[in-house]
Amino acid sequence: MNALGKKIRLLRHQKGWSQEDVAKRLDISIPAFSKIETGITDVNLSRLNQISKLFNLTVVQLLSTSDSEEDKEYVNEVNALTQKLQLRDGEVIELQKKVIDLYEQLHKR
Repeated sequence: MNALGKKIRLLRHQKGWSQEDVAKRLDISIPAFSKIETGITDVNLSRLNQISKLFNLTVVQLLSTSDSEEDKEYVNEVNALTQKLQLRDGEVIELQKKVIDLYEQLHKR
């Protein structure tokens, strides 16, 4: 899969669209769209324009491989969620210790 295909797939997933959804919007077959995503088919300028409009981007933004602001937002969100998960893991470990202590206290009697 080439960089453009990966970006189109990412954009499609962000919208929650299936390949069928995008193919219909582009007025092409599902296999034709799949070939665009996988890089099997080279995309001409008019198709690039059509795809970029579909995702509310310019052709330059669509072809750009640098991190966009949206990508940075997703990275920040993932980092924040990772920190929350680590905190929850710590809480779970503490609760497990309490359960073990209570279990041991009950069985000492």
